[in-house]
Amino acid sequence: MSEHEKAWQPEDLTRLFVERANAGDAAGIAALYEEQAVMAYPPGSTTVGRAAIRELWERVLANRPHFEPEPPLPTLVSGEIALTSTPPRDGAGARAQVVRRQPDGSWLRLLDQPEFVTPK
Repeated sequence: MSEHEKAWQPEDLTRLFVERANAGDAAGIAALYEEQAVMAYPPGSTTVGRAAIRELWERVLANRPHFEPEPPLPTLVSGEIALTSTPPRDGAGARAQVVRRQPDGSWLRLLDQPEFVTPK
């Protein structure tokens, strides 16, 4: 993970996700998650653990989707835990992540509730 930029603010995670996804970097995306993180994807199921999240993103990124940055909603922080979210472009719902401050002061995703749109 040392070759990847770290998220020093909770909001950095979304920017780093978009950059890495558009670069086709599944390992870089997985590095944004804690080892035992839980992601609510694919629809109706969950993906648990950094290794499984990496495998999932390898499959998704094989289709070369393009992600656009979304403005963050206000972040809620309580000690070492924060809630980050962004509104999707279509205005329906929101994407939300629970993130945790790491011992070095950086932040990683612990729970991720994405809302995916199938690339055209």
